[in-house]
Amino acid sequence: MLRALILLGMGFWAGMTAAAAVVKHAVPSRGGEESDEVALVGVLGGVALKSRASAFRGGSMFSWYGGIAVDLRDAQLAPTGAHLDVHSLFGGIAIRVPPGWRVESNVRALGGGVAIGVHGPEDPDAPTLTLDGLAAFGGVAVGARPAGSER
Repeated sequence: MLRALILLGMGFWAGMTAAAAVVKHAVPSRGGEESDEVALVGVLGGVALKSRASAFRGGSMFSWYGGIAVDLRDAQLAPTGAHLDVHSLFGGIAIRVPPGWRVESNVRALGGGVAIGVHGPEDPDAPTLTLDGLAAFGGVAVGARPAGSER
């Protein structure tokens, strides 16, 4: 019985890793430093982006056995705000925003975690970044730091 469970577990992980390898080559990341919309994919590796967008509207981020690090401290939000769909499966997504932005999170966690370390301003007209998505056995973290701070 134990041998069957071990073989089943090994088969499951081998299948997940093979599927992730296929997705890595089939779904490339889109968007760069100046892009107002991004579609970042971090599968079996990492993606790092420091945005300088003049009217950032959002996009999507998907990590699977990998990580995504996005620095939005030099970006300006679109007048209507921005919306990001974030999904993490056995991976992580880290987003840095400048102080003064409001972050509204609707990200759910299943065996993972979501940490929103932004204490937004009381001003209802402040730039707002809205997050939707799922962290399944992975994590999503958002933090606010001034643009000169590297920690």
